[in-house]
This record gives sequence, C-alpha cells and structure tokens, in this order.
Amino acid sequence: MPQILSRLFRIILFFNIICFIRAVPLPFSNDLICGYQACNPIKEGYINIHLVPHSHNDVGWVKTIDQYYYGVPIEKFTGAVQYIYQSVLDSLKRNKKRKFIVVETSYFWKWWQLQNEETQEDFSQLVYNGQIEFTGGGWSMNDEAVTHYQSIIDQMTWGLRRLNDTFGDCGHPKAGWQIDPFGHSSEMASIFAQMGYDGVILGRIDFQDKRHRKSTRAMDMVWRGSESLGPKSDIFTSVLFNLYDAPDTFCYELGSCRIISLVDDPESPEYNMDKREWDFFNLMDYFSRSYTTSNVLIPMGRDFGYENAETWFMNMDKLINFVNGKEFNKRKYNVMYSTPACFIYGVHNETKGTINTTLKTDDFFPYASEVNKFWTGFYTSRPQLKRFERIGNNFLQVSKQLYALSGIYSEQRDSDLTSLREAMGVLQHHDAITGTEKQVVTNDYEKRLHKAIVNCENLTNEALSVLVKNEMHSTFGHCLLVNISQCDYSEENDQFVITVYNPLSRFVNKYVRLPVLGGSYLVLDPAGDEVLTQIMPIHAKILKMPGRESNATVELLFQAKDIPPLGFKSFYVQLLKGNATIAEDDTGKFKANYEHIGFDINATTGILGKIYFENHITIDLNQTFQYYIGSNDKVSPSGAYVFRPQKNTSVTNVANKVSLNKLFKGPLVTELQQTVNNMASQTVRIYHEEKFLEFDWIIGPLPNYMLNGREVITKYSTNFNTNGIFYTDSNGREMLKRVRDFRPTWNLSTHELESSNYYPVTERINIKDPNQDIQLSILTDRAQGGSSLEDGDIELMLHRNTKLDDYLGVDEELMDWAYNTGVVVRGSHYMIAGRNILSLEKDIAERKLLDAWTFISKPDEDNFLDYQRLNRMEFNGLGVVLPQNIHILTLEPWDNFTFLLRLEHVIAKGEDVSFSQPITINLSELFTTFQIISARETTLGANKWLDESEKLSFRSINDQPQPELSFNSLNEMDVTLNPMEIRTFMIRTEPRILFM
Repeated sequence: MPQILSRLFRIILFFNIICFIRAVPLPFSNDLICGYQACNPIKEGYINIHLVPHSHNDVGWVKTIDQYYYGVPIEKFTGAVQYIYQSVLDSLKRNKKRKFIVVETSYFWKWWQLQNEETQEDFSQLVYNGQIEFTGGGWSMNDEAVTHYQSIIDQMTWGLRRLNDTFGDCGHPKAGWQIDPFGHSSEMASIFAQMGYDGVILGRIDFQDKRHRKSTRAMDMVWRGSESLGPKSDIFTSVLFNLYDAPDTFCYELGSCRIISLVDDPESPEYNMDKREWDFFNLMDYFSRSYTTSNVLIPMGRDFGYENAETWFMNMDKLINFVNGKEFNKRKYNVMYSTPACFIYGVHNETKGTINTTLKTDDFFPYASEVNKFWTGFYTSRPQLKRFERIGNNFLQVSKQLYALSGIYSEQRDSDLTSLREAMGVLQHHDAITGTEKQVVTNDYEKRLHKAIVNCENLTNEALSVLVKNEMHSTFGHCLLVNISQCDYSEENDQFVITVYNPLSRFVNKYVRLPVLGGSYLVLDPAGDEVLTQIMPIHAKILKMPGRESNATVELLFQAKDIPPLGFKSFYVQLLKGNATIAEDDTGKFKANYEHIGFDINATTGILGKIYFENHITIDLNQTFQYYIGSNDKVSPSGAYVFRPQKNTSVTNVANKVSLNKLFKGPLVTELQQTVNNMASQTVRIYHEEKFLEFDWIIGPLPNYMLNGREVITKYSTNFNTNGIFYTDSNGREMLKRVRDFRPTWNLSTHELESSNYYPVTERINIKDPNQDIQLSILTDRAQGGSSLEDGDIELMLHRNTKLDDYLGVDEELMDWAYNTGVVVRGSHYMIAGRNILSLEKDIAERKLLDAWTFISKPDEDNFLDYQRLNRMEFNGLGVVLPQNIHILTLEPWDNFTFLLRLEHVIAKGEDVSFSQPITINLSELFTTFQIISARETTLGANKWLDESEKLSFRSINDQPQPELSFNSLNEMDVTLNPMEIRTFMIRTEPRILFM
C-alpha cells in the first residue's frame, strides 16, 4: 500500500510541476514577439534615441497605497493608478508602434485582479506583442540603502512570480529600473545579475559623481556587485541624464507639466514643429555627449503620469514622425519608442558587450543631490518602522518554514502567507522603510504589516499544532510587545509553555526574557530537567514607556539551549509558591565580567571606561549619547531625507555623566541599567556563554518645542589608530571599505563633513587597528546611519526629528508620533572585538537578524508529565548537520508539495581561512518531514530555469579576464556553493509518512 501511495503521489507532483512551469494564459498567436524581438532596430552611424514611456508610481509616499490607486482625495496631490492603466491600454491599442513599461507589480496586480476577462485579454495581447514590457518586476521599487538582501530577494521574487504565472516568458523582466532610490548598493547590482537581468537603469547618483561621469562620457558602465562572485555579479549599468522625468517642455502630463503641444499643421498660425525640432535635437545633442555609445535612453514620464495617456502618445507620435532620420550638428538621429531592455540590447549590439569605461566595484553611497543636500538622514528616519520591518521579515521566514515543514496546504493558508509576503514587499519600497513618507502613510504601512502578521498567526498555530502533535488544540500565540516588557500570556497565567523555534540552519542558544508579575518560577526542558532561571528588574524607563499597559516590574530569564535547526524546543513554565530571588544588586561597584567578556565603569561619570574580550584583549572605551542640532536653513535644512547639522555648532552630549547606574548580577546575565536623562537610557548586558556585549538603548521622546530638531547618536570611542578607514555592510551581505572624506572613483569636495561621511549600516559596522591587529564591530537590529568621523570612533544615529521639511516632496517635518507624544524608540547594539572574528561576527549577525521566535501557549494538561506524554517537545527540521558557512536562505511553499529552496554560502572570499572555501552538500536527506525527489535550479528570482536562462554578457574595457564561478549543475542531489554564492532550486517533495 505505501508503494502505491508513493507512485500516486509522484504522478500528482508531476502534474503540479508542469502547472508551475506553464501556469499562464495562452497568447492569441503562437508567435510571441515580446522581449528583444519586439525592439525597434538601432541604426549604425546614427544617434539612437530610445524614448521610454513610463509612469513612476510610488507604493505610498504622501498618500497611502489605496489613495494613490483610487485617486482619492482628489484635492490632495496627484495620482490615480487605476486610470493610468486603463488610459495606457486604450492608447496602445490605437497604435502598435507605441510602447509602455510597467514597473511596480503590486499596483499592476491590484489592477489586474479587478478587471474583467475582456480587459485582461486586451492587456495580455499588448504584453505578447511587445508593446507593454515589465521592467524591474519587484512588488515595489525597493530602496537600496536600508533594506536587507533577504527582504529584497523576497519582494523581487514575489513580484516576478505574479508576472511569470500570468504571462510566462513575456512576463520576465530583462532590465532593472531603479530610477528613484536615493543611492545604489553593490549588493543590489549583484542581485540583479544573479536574477539574470541584462542591465539596470539608475536615476540618482551623487551630483559630483554624475558631473564627473558626464565629462568623461562614463554614464554607461559595467558594475561588479560582488568581489567574491566576480564576473557572475557583473551587470551593465546606465545612469539617466536628468533623473526620470521627461525633458523640460517635452513632458505632456496635463496639470503638472509645462506643456508645449506639438502643432504639425503647417496651415495653422500656431505651427511650431521646426522650433520644437531644434529644441529636441539641441537637448539630444547635449545628452548624447555624456554616453559611451550612440544609444541614449530618454525617459518619457513622471510621477503618476499617463492618467491621460493619449496626450503623451499623440505628441510623441508627431515628434518621432517629424524628426526621425534628420541631421543636427552633423549627426543623424534615429528616434523610436523603446524600453530599458531594448536600450540595453541596442548597446550590446553596438559594442558587442565591451563597454569603454572603467569597471565599477564600489557603490553609489552616500547620495547628494546638490552641495548641501546629502541624503543620509533617511538611513535613520522613523526607526520604529525600520525595526518593525525586521520583525516582519523574521516572522515571514518562520511562517514559510513552518508551513513547508508541517505539510498543511490549503488556499486559506496560502492567502494568509501571501498577505505577509505582500505587506513585506510594500515595506521595501523606497519611500516606506526609508521613513520618507508622511506620518499618515507610516501609520498605514504599520497597520498593513500588523494585520498580515495577525493573519499568519493562524498559519503558524496550525503548523505548530501538527508538528507538536497537539491533540488538545492549544493556541500558539506570541508577544509582539515584549519590546516594552508586556505580554498577557506570561503575566496572566500561572503555567504556560514556551516553544522556541529556530529559523537558522544550525543549533542555537537563546536567552528567553518575558515579563512576569513576580514570584518564583520552575522551568522544565523537554527531558523534564530543571532549567536555570533568573529574575531581573525591568528598567525604570521601560515601566513608563508610552502605550505600555502592564503591571509587570520584573522579567523571567532562562537560556533555551541547543534549539535544533528549523526546529523547536518547548519549555514548561510553572509559577511556584514563595517569592523569587531577584538578581543581586551590585550598584556601587565598578566592574563586571564573565569568562569571555567584561567592562569597567568610570567612577566619576558612570560611563563605561574599559571593555574586555577573550584572549586578553583590553580596549579603552568611552560610550556616550550625543545629538546634532538639525539645520533650519530655509534652503537646505535637515529633513526626512537630508541630514544636515547646524553650522558653527558641535555635536552635544545628551548629558556629561550618567545620572543613575544600577548593576545587577546573576548566574545568566549581568546588566548595568543606566539612566542618562529623560531623553536617553540604556542597559549594558553580559550574557554567560556569549562573546558580545549588548547595548539595549532607549531614546525619546525627543523634544518638540525647540526651534531646531534633534538627531541623536551613540558614539563608541576607542584608542584605535584607524587612519580614517572603517567598514560597513552592503544590505547585510559583503563588507565595503569606507575612507573618510574620500570617494574611490571621483574627487570629493564638501563642507558637510558629517553628513558626507555617513553611510547606511544595514547590519554591521567595524573599525580595525592594524597595529594591534584588533577589530571592533557593532551589530545593529535595524538599519541606521553610521560613520567614523574621528579615528577610533564608531557613531550610529539612533533617532531623529526635524522642525522643517527638506523640500524634497514630503511637505511635512519629520516628527514621529504615537500615543499623543513623540515616539520612544528601543533598540540594541551588539559589540564584539578581537582578532580573526569575521566568522563569529557573521554568526552573531545571523542570530540577530533571524532570532529564534518565541511562541507561548497555555497547556490544557494539568501537569508537565501529561504535557510531555501528549506533545512533541523537541523537533529538528533538518536531517543532516549543515556546515557553519551554509545557510538555508529560503524554504517556501510554492505549489502543492513543490517548494522554493535557496542555499547560501555566508562567508566572503578570503574572509576566513577555514570557512571561505567551496562546500558541497547533498539535498536528498536534507529535511526530516519530507523527502526531495527532484530538484531543478532556477535563477535567483525563481522565475526562470537556470539552464534555459540567457543573459547578455558585458565587460569593461579595463577588466582583466578571469575564470568565472560556475553555477554548478545539479548532479545526483549534490550542490556545491562557493563563497557568497546563493543557489535557488524548485524542489518536488513527498512527505515522510513515518515522521508524520
């Protein structure tokens, strides 16, 4: 019987995978002419002008997503996406030569689902004949500074899946279109390359960099996104001449452009074609002299353009017909409707893939639009939203994994998971996670994410019930308010069960911390052994946090040891009679240490004076909270985007000394609770068996009665000799070298000495002292702006408000508000130091990003023994032990028993002697609840089979040929991963019946 079931299962899976490959509507003709077949040919000896009609549709900014989609309220700014799609559709049907690109899949998908079959067929035909081309393809046009690579890949993948499922090959974007993010990361370039994109178009690079590139005809380039991956991460890159708006006077959006309509009737007294021809050629001659080839991309659009698409297309039709083939300044012009992909294809045809510019290997941060406007404030703006996004990603990965491992497939559960996928995709938008939106839009983003998390709680509850074999149907909830030490489960129940799920691919330990009302607690592990506990007082600042509704004054702390990979352990918690012993109060002492780590406190100031790490490393440390006074300059003030300190003022200490220190010691943790003043407090912790110091800081509310804003930093000052060098991560992946007051490819000139040296810190920042051979690293729990403005220092901006708008479109000062007061932000930094600590740093960073998730439930059983007998208290999702440098980046249900699997090598080339090596693993026995019966590799975006993916090859003229890393074909389930490599597979599975 099991063999019959197995064969039947394989037949079902075969049909499922076939459906995945071609789950698309049939085109009206067997001859698809989308992609490069639909491109107008370039002409040799001509300047080829590629007019690209587009509408830049922000997924929220000064209006919410739904307000932008429906165009309400009418009097409040512009934007009505539903009208744009219908208007473009009608215009393209009138003339087959016209083209248009669709970028933000979230808006497209909303529109598509609301259309009738006839409209969908009309739109599909325009896709299949190449008039409509999907470009970018992500759920949103993600930011590149403060987003994490896992969330970028996820949002791109989800957008690409919708397009692939709907249009097949014609829904595969070939070009990235990152025309509005505020600077560009090397990791994003690498992601596009690994997804099989042929090129990417950029909008915003530093004005000095752009000036240099224009003068040297280097606006086109080959960009290498990863030193570890080498040529596999290369991608052709072109920078728009003047952002993404149509050239002045050639913009045709009614009500928002300085329109000069083309009058082509020679009998009319308003006839202007000769004048407009000269204007156009004059601009094109000027633009084209900044580019390497004869191909020039001209964006024809603007924010929420094409509500009346015919106005645009009618004028462009006239322009193309009138000027095409003519000569200006001894150069002939070929003007055509085009797309970013067709432009890239034209460049490749002309150059045969060799670009006459220097290979770019750094990134495009920080971005300045003019002399006094460095867009480095948004690295920190709205820090509570940035943290909530990280929590959302943590829970999304947990939800995907539990859904896959439990085998509980249904349309409703898919819908629950999709709501979180889409909410997280929206948050990656370049005016969402950045904090550069209006307060009402921030509120909308937070509501969307919260609602999606609540939806997914049903999924994780049911999945855990299956894996735990919970026959009593207890509810597995969680406490999202532990950041303010509030949890109804732990505060209201005398007994409860903590189930700790580990989303990482290796065993981890986690310190569980929950607010309780007092008393003594017994904690039992799955074997029934008593777990060491500790009761710690809650910091006085937390007790007064706005919005906190809890009577708890202490927290229960215990260590959950050896949580299995993609698995869990449950701990039974019972309130005992009698009072608890609270951790020893060592206030008045000035030293604390465990085996690996310790610190001294300055007796006069109460500030840390020295820190100690293993191998006898001692570092002089002065950690302070300071603030910049934001500029209130009427032209270039500090705002949501821009960080600009007030001139002729220095950074100011929040206070010169700590007003109150309390030191508590216990068997699990020693913590120093500090109160600086009403604006800043923190707890410094040393965990037993851990090799990092935790700085748990609380900032706010910031004063809102001042004439200027406050931009609060913490500064870690050491005795390191760093020579102006520090390092920051690129979207949480590879580290990039930064040099103070320096840019690798152009000469920096600036008077903004602070903001011009600020960089995005998505995950970590470090400094190194070559004389001592010591590195010190700070790991963040959200994206922040950071720098090393003086040798030996690391500073990170924690919170900010501004009293003025920075005149970049938000039209609102940055004043985070909640519970009728300024937002109070709580966060944490981990500090590690030592020699050869890169692999340790990566390990801790992964644990901080994908923290073991704590579920809490009220048991129906009366005692531990009954609970132990009726429930599985320990589960391991992996059947093999993976090497420390291999991580399962994605395990995601895709179709019935078809999963998306991504494996990544997390160590860079040359980063570690032991771990920077290729690793081979076998997939067949990788998971415990299901067996992989077949696997086929895809591109990183999971929308194309790797062996069928074709990519245009570009190289820089100065690039030395080197062996390219192979993608490594799958051979009998063996997968080899090179340093920093991510490999993506669609796997077909069948459940292991014995397990379930």
